[in-house]
This record gives sequence, C-alpha cells and structure tokens, in this order.
Amino acid sequence: MKNIAINGFGRIGKNFLRVLFQDPQALKELKPVAINIGPCDVSHTAYSFKYDTLLGTFKGDVTMEGDFLVINNHKIKIVRSLDPAELDWKALDIDWVVEASGQFTKRNLAQKHLNAGAKNILITAPATDEDVTIIPGVNHDCYKPGEHHIVSLGSCTTNALAPMLKVLHDNFEIQNAIFTTIHSYTNSQVLLDVEKKEFRNSRAAALNCIPTTTGASKVIGKILPELDGKTIGSAVRIPLAKVSLLDVVFTTEKNIDPTIINQAFENASTQDLQNILSINHEPLVSSDYNESNESIVIDGLLTQAQGNMGKVSGWYDNEWAYCQRLKDFLLSTP
Repeated sequence: MKNIAINGFGRIGKNFLRVLFQDPQALKELKPVAINIGPCDVSHTAYSFKYDTLLGTFKGDVTMEGDFLVINNHKIKIVRSLDPAELDWKALDIDWVVEASGQFTKRNLAQKHLNAGAKNILITAPATDEDVTIIPGVNHDCYKPGEHHIVSLGSCTTNALAPMLKVLHDNFEIQNAIFTTIHSYTNSQVLLDVEKKEFRNSRAAALNCIPTTTGASKVIGKILPELDGKTIGSAVRIPLAKVSLLDVVFTTEKNIDPTIINQAFENASTQDLQNILSINHEPLVSSDYNESNESIVIDGLLTQAQGNMGKVSGWYDNEWAYCQRLKDFLLSTP
C-alpha cells in the first residue's frame, strides 16, 4: 500500500481521484491520504468532487467531516497551504505526492515536497531539472526506484504523441515530423477577452480557435532521443471542453501507404502498447471518446499517405486518459 497525497485539486486532481475510486483494485494499492487545496474553501471540496460538469455526478457517498473529505467511508485529510514547505508530509507518511497544481514544476520548487517529508513527487506537467520524465509505454524502463524521486509524467499531449511517434519510428524510421494538437480549452484560458502578454491567449476561449504553443515539442527529445531535433509542433485551442485531436505529419526514407501505417498501429495496440494505444475504424467524433482510457486512439479512417509522406490522427481525452497513466505509473512503482 502506497500513501498518496494530491497537491492541487483542479481538473487533474479531481480526475485522478475519480480514476482511483472507479478502480477498486487500484484503491487497494494506492491510498489517497491527503489533498492540499491551497487557497480554496474546504466547504467546497466535497461539492466540487461529487458534481462535475464534464465527469457527471459521482456515483457514491461524498461528505465533509471536519477537515476530512469522506468518499464511500474513505477519509482523506484536507490541508490548505500555498507553500509545500509548510506541509507535514512526513507525519502522514506520504510515499508519493501527485503534484497537480501546475505551480511546482521546477526542481527547486518540487524539492519542497521532499523537504516536507514526502518520499517522491510525480509532477503532472512537463518539468525543469527533474530526475526523469516518464511516458508509460514508451520509456517506462528508464525509471529507477531509489534514484529518481522527482518524476514528471509529461503532459496529456506528450502521452498521446510519444506512442504515435514510437510506432511510426520503429516501423518506418521518421526523418522529420510536424504535429498539431487540436486541443480543448483549459482553465488557463479566459471566458471573455482580457489583457495578456500573449495577445492570442487573451481572447475568449469558448468563442475562438486560438493558435498557441505546446510544451510537447521540447519533451519528445527527452523521451525519444533519436527524434530530438526532428519533431516540432503547435496547438490550436478550440471551443470544446473535453477531448482533443492530434495530427502528425511525417516523412520517411521509403514510400508508405495508409494500409501499412494502420497495420503498424494495429500490431502495437495488441503488443507493447496494449492499453496505452488503440486504433478505431468507425466514423466517430470527439464526444465518443469521453473517458477513453488509452493515451491515444488512432483514427484509422483519417490515415493518409503520399509517397514518403504520411499523416496520422488520433483522439485523446486530455484529462481522463492522462490520469489513467498517473495511476498506472504509481501502481508500477515498488
């Protein structure tokens, strides 16, 4: 049994806790002990977990008993601090802090959790100067227990992109690749136009398609060193609350066709990337992929090729699937 603390109870924090409580077997091995809600109101914690616009109403009992969130008789201590150094993770015997606030992605800041007594930190975003970045199914063998204490699991887009690139490179040897994530809006955006340093990001999220950057480009070189400098990409935030679409255009040395590309993904989905990647051949749309567990679902109908250039598209639930990988990684640790 590993004691888990969640730092930050926003979209990822809540999705991760839901993922745990929908998997009774995982809950036997991963025990949520504490949640740091920072400046948020304790009285809102149970309400915001039980009622969620995107996830629906939680099917179970959710109450507050003093400073404890109680879910199906499971008590989770609620703490409030903006500074992890003030948290007593040692007293709670925390094995892993799931760092989901987005505020402590640099090593010197994440280190505060270790100084507070936590044994390990799992950062739910691209990190700086971390011990290692792990993408399940791609470089999970790089994790070294006892040596790696500050671990990043990259981003939702990195977890979708890396398996796609791995399959393509293993089978066809990518020369260059350009990707675009057509991404749902997030809480970092705004409802109505405001003043921001980056002009496009100042515009209303639900009313615009907004070109922007993505950190996935920088992380890929860490995960797949053989593709370092060969992959670039960007994002377009769209007026959709959940599920994103990833397009990858790539070139190879030899001519390719859609059939052999799709077959490569079919093979991977039943072998080393089973439960990480799948492929679908039905004419589905974004809402059909709500709460998909895989990091990426290849849309076989959208695969294209022209000479030595190919294009592959895949869907991913940018909240739910990512939290499944958080769970998988924690379960895999000793």
